[in-house]
Amino acid sequence: MTSYKDNPDAVRALVQPDRVHRDLYISPEIFTLEQEHFFANTWNYAGHESQIPKSGDYLRNEIAGRPLIVVRHSDGSVRVMMNRCAHKGSRLVNAPSGNTGKFFRCPYHAWTFKTDGSLLAIPLKNGYEGTQLHECESAKSLTTIRNVRSYRGFIFVKINDGGPDFEEFFGDSLSSIDNMADRSPEGELEIAGGCLRFMHQCNWKMFVENLNDTMHPMVVHESSAGTAKAMWADKPADEPQPMAIEQFAPFMSDYKFFEDMGVRTYDNGHSFTGVNFSIHSKYKAIPEYDDAMKAAYGEERTAQILGMARHNTVYYPNLTIKGAIQAIRVVKPISVDKTLIESWTFRLKGAPPGLLQRTTMYNRLINSPFSVVGHDDLHAYRGIQAGLHASGNEWVSLHRNFDPAENRGGEITTVGTSELPMRNQYRAWARYMTETM
Repeated sequence: MTSYKDNPDAVRALVQPDRVHRDLYISPEIFTLEQEHFFANTWNYAGHESQIPKSGDYLRNEIAGRPLIVVRHSDGSVRVMMNRCAHKGSRLVNAPSGNTGKFFRCPYHAWTFKTDGSLLAIPLKNGYEGTQLHECESAKSLTTIRNVRSYRGFIFVKINDGGPDFEEFFGDSLSSIDNMADRSPEGELEIAGGCLRFMHQCNWKMFVENLNDTMHPMVVHESSAGTAKAMWADKPADEPQPMAIEQFAPFMSDYKFFEDMGVRTYDNGHSFTGVNFSIHSKYKAIPEYDDAMKAAYGEERTAQILGMARHNTVYYPNLTIKGAIQAIRVVKPISVDKTLIESWTFRLKGAPPGLLQRTTMYNRLINSPFSVVGHDDLHAYRGIQAGLHASGNEWVSLHRNFDPAENRGGEITTVGTSELPMRNQYRAWARYMTETM
């Protein structure tokens, strides 16, 4: 059996131009190396500024296997640091979120640190006189993350210092975040409606691949969306659809619909489907929202903003957004065959309540652990996770619409049913996985 540790050539060999090796999904060693290298070398979503509006507000997170604190510092800036006391290593915060006031206090020995990570106080400090404490790491501060960037309220971090900066990593793919924020008459978003957490018994890459795989909806979702569509089939064409039917039915569009929808990829694994239109394009208008948008932007700009109805935008590796429905999903790898998916919904500031109602309904219908559409996908992932252990074929095909010229990278637009987004993800995976090996 191949050992991948300290063997970048063997890791790179797992990704071929038109296929990938099954070890990407089933090897515990690969998963461990991903935490050490891949996730640490890439920009990952860590939270939204609306979750930490006041000084001292914090979020607990974990990226690249490292426990993190995302906190609003006293000067209003967002700081990110390791959730580890500099003394004995205890986590400083255990709650998912909260307000720490002006400092963090370790729950073990009460060492305290300011919200920028600097050391504030040590109990019985005279006990360290004559020791080497002040010359070692423990007396300096918490370990802070230097690579932190907030874009339109979305907070991203990169653990390692090497590799591309924020703008280089994401490039023009950030237009999807821009469109999501611009859908607010005030140009701002805020988290609303709570979080739905859904544990998936599969490797994290299966979920990310599936987001821009448009060959599966009419097959996998036939039992759920297909049933909803059939229930409405005998209704008059001009009868208004209930919101649930409006959101379910497009999943059962035919191959031509998804092919004509189009897909666009960017360097570093990012992509979106819905270049021309998407399953969100025909949601009925909410007149008071349209009026608010026109008052804020004018008719022409409003038409441009609302006319962009992208399906899923993947910000590789851990964030996917649906700008047209104001929802995001965050990927949290737990083990080689276990992934937690967090689904969050946003309120468009200045928009009427009907927009948030549509958003939260979509999240419950499609992304919730109690949804039927979400379980369709999870059933497929479980089948793949089990099937990849079969013998006789160790490779996963990604040949659909393959063009050797795509290996040059750059922005590419093609038919919506292409497997280009997956190939694009794995080119990025191979690069960032081996960058520090």
